[in-house]
Amino acid sequence: MNRKYPFDPSYKNHFLIALGLALWIFLFLFFTEPLDVSELSFSEKLRYLPIYGLIVGFCYSAFLPMQTYLFQKSNSNWRIKHEVFFLVAFMGFTFIVARLFYLYIIVAYEPNPYTLWYYFYAIFLPALSIILPIVLVGRFGFGKYKDKKLEERKIKIQGEGHYESLRLQLKDLICIQSSGNYIEVYYRDATRLKKSLIRNKLSVIEESFPELLRTHRSFIINPFHFKSWHPEKGKHFLKLSHEVTVPISKTYLKTVKSELLFATA
Repeated sequence: MNRKYPFDPSYKNHFLIALGLALWIFLFLFFTEPLDVSELSFSEKLRYLPIYGLIVGFCYSAFLPMQTYLFQKSNSNWRIKHEVFFLVAFMGFTFIVARLFYLYIIVAYEPNPYTLWYYFYAIFLPALSIILPIVLVGRFGFGKYKDKKLEERKIKIQGEGHYESLRLQLKDLICIQSSGNYIEVYYRDATRLKKSLIRNKLSVIEESFPELLRTHRSFIINPFHFKSWHPEKGKHFLKLSHEVTVPISKTYLKTVKSELLFATA
């Protein structure tokens, strides 16, 4: 449950998912006519069925602020447990709103509405089987696309001098080591390991690129290049690409384990 999960925090893309859900629910109900939808007249279908779609889209959108809160609280690291919590909360809220709409709009003043249990297993669960795949595919797809764009992102590591900088793709950066008033940048150039010395502070680079992970007061790494754990004489080290080894101090050990432990699962 602590494994990282592809996630896109962009509201725009999640509103597209909500819009897609609303349209999909309406079209499904209109053309397949499940249960007693066929008993509705054409005008009633156009009046009521879009509302079911809007309910699902609204419920999804209503939980986006909570999603943002979880994302920020987890230091921008979305995990399976966050995804499951969001989906369960969204589905539970959707069930409640849909049930209220059914009771007080669809069958208002009718003597024998569906019982709560029947509504759950005969209506909501089948509906969930067509809603959930759309949500899962949409969220996963946007998340993977965001991760891919992040890997291809170009960054600029600026030195304190005006003409002192290094441009490279984020995925090529392996780690950065503090060296007095300088930082030593380890990166790959095609298949070769290269190093560049730039006058700057490690703390400045860490603040500029939150995707990087601090392992030691003198090291930050790009988790993309994590290969394996390497304990030695009671101390902890990480093996990165190109046989680069970096230490892990006790101060950062818990955080590093939380970030990287499941990368080898």
